[in-house]
Amino acid sequence: MKTVAIIDYGMGNLHSARKAVEHVAPDSTVLVTGDAAKIREADRVILPGVGAIRDCMAEMHRLGVVDLVREVSRDRPFLGICVGMQALMARSEENGGVEGIGLFPSEVRYFGDNLRESDERLKVPHMGWNQVWHSQDHPLWQKIPDGDRFYFVHSFYAEAQGNADMAGRTRYGVDLAAAVGKDNIFAVQFHPEKSARAGLQLLENFTNWTGKS
Repeated sequence: MKTVAIIDYGMGNLHSARKAVEHVAPDSTVLVTGDAAKIREADRVILPGVGAIRDCMAEMHRLGVVDLVREVSRDRPFLGICVGMQALMARSEENGGVEGIGLFPSEVRYFGDNLRESDERLKVPHMGWNQVWHSQDHPLWQKIPDGDRFYFVHSFYAEAQGNADMAGRTRYGVDLAAAVGKDNIFAVQFHPEKSARAGLQLLENFTNWTGKS
């Protein structure tokens, strides 16, 4: 039986993420845990996250999660969600500048207070359904049509321009990385647990993924 560990460091949609993974992988054991030993033993690991990156990173450092993420992301399927994706980047300009875990070299940027698309002013945070276009032929996109919609809630984003690891792209005033992928690590800016059929399919793909592209 496969085990999926959702890292609990006090910042994330833990209940909804667990329910969604249990729904798509009823034969798996899904743990919401901060226990390092249990996370190390898991076959797959998910790093969720909501709120300010400064608070998320502070809690992860305090609880030893940063080093644990670097360890377990080396050798098994690993998924970052929302701020959990941003935490994997090199740095975020949120809160005056916060260093990330650094598994990806990208910078996380603020949408700005005058975000526009043509002549329309866009609200920040970006909240709602947006199309995601595949930038990689990745196993986690299996059975998900290119351009399918996912649910986003965020004010900061990983850059798309020059992003060699970008696996999915969306546009909200600017082009942004909706997903990144490298080796056995995949991360998404949107919330798959809130993204209906497409999100559940991505989570199902993750539970079946071997960690190879």
